[in-house]
Amino acid sequence: MSIQHTISKSGTDKHLTIIAALLAMLGPFSIDTYLPSFPAIGQDLSLSSVTLSHSLSVYLAAFGISTLFWGPMSDRLGRRLIILISLSIYVLASIGCALADDSTSFLLYRSLQGLGASGGFIAGRAMIRDAHNAVYAQKAMSQVMLLFSIAPALAPIIGGWLQDLMGWRSIFWFLCIYAAVLFLLLMQTRETLSITARQSIHPSYIWQTYLRTMKHARFIALSLSVSCAFGGLFLYIAGAPTVIYDFLGLGTKDFALLFIPMVAGLMSGAYLSGNMAVSWSTRRIIALGFFLLACSVLVNLLLVFAFPSNIFTVIAPLVIYTFGLAFIMPPITVLSLDCFPKNRGSAASMQGFIQMSANALVASIAVPLLHQQIQHFVSGQLVLLVLAIFLWLFASRVHARSGAVDYA
Repeated sequence: MSIQHTISKSGTDKHLTIIAALLAMLGPFSIDTYLPSFPAIGQDLSLSSVTLSHSLSVYLAAFGISTLFWGPMSDRLGRRLIILISLSIYVLASIGCALADDSTSFLLYRSLQGLGASGGFIAGRAMIRDAHNAVYAQKAMSQVMLLFSIAPALAPIIGGWLQDLMGWRSIFWFLCIYAAVLFLLLMQTRETLSITARQSIHPSYIWQTYLRTMKHARFIALSLSVSCAFGGLFLYIAGAPTVIYDFLGLGTKDFALLFIPMVAGLMSGAYLSGNMAVSWSTRRIIALGFFLLACSVLVNLLLVFAFPSNIFTVIAPLVIYTFGLAFIMPPITVLSLDCFPKNRGSAASMQGFIQMSANALVASIAVPLLHQQIQHFVSGQLVLLVLAIFLWLFASRVHARSGAVDYA
């Protein structure tokens, strides 16, 4: 391979990584940007706090269910076309949210936002795996997480600024513009799925593919493991208004105090784990990640039960948690996609469906159930982490029985 071709390919791969990260950022922007506007939206559209929580739940539910559609379509039509179609839906849905004048239309357009955002998330993840071998896919996934991690910190800050300057509707105009810019960037991106690798979209074939994923014990265990681990963080993301307003007694402009430290943990963990991917085995990286997660939850339990709630006792353990989470998410994601090397789009769909369904359950059930005390939040996080560790150990046991070896 010539030096010029190597440089060209390297530049293209970096471009794909950035595109995949920007697509992944669309999700946190859709969730976190409008959180500071909950009181304003509720007052303007006569929505209760429960209905506002449902606006998050319907987004997550639509996101999760639609992933089952986008994955097989991307395996057949290619990643690029699917992303362009889904972004078009997202742009229209964001305009609908910005113009909504009642709760019904607002919830409807929020669900359409979830439908549109999921296509880019699924196809972008498959696009990264298409373009890299196993080890460098893990490194690229870490780089995606490094860039993606900026979104949860920026989103509530941008949302707070827009809310104060122009009101809550400007937040959805911002999301519309962001998706439109992504659409233009995708127009310059190459397709990563070759014609020879295209799969059938016949309903029976899709059903058989999904049936195989549902019967694949290792794939399901890996997907549930990473979903539970992320659920321990999402509990605080979905419950951010409760944490900021009720537990800490802060205001609209203080969401950054929660999100910036968490994002710093994600970014530093993603950077370190990405560099370790070439020299450390996958199992060692994941084991270190779970060890850090366990330490963070133990520290969290100690602080919230022994001391009054304040910025340090609530947020400091979350930094450790996000640091550990960044170690386990990229390698477990790659391992689960590699369970179905010929159907990575469909595998990414099922994985996304499981993760978004878990997030929807956290937002719609766990947050309302645990919102009365910060101690309840930490106990919920502990339960989710224990489940994540158990599922990882189960997946490892299934893999060991098969006699296969994970890549280094």
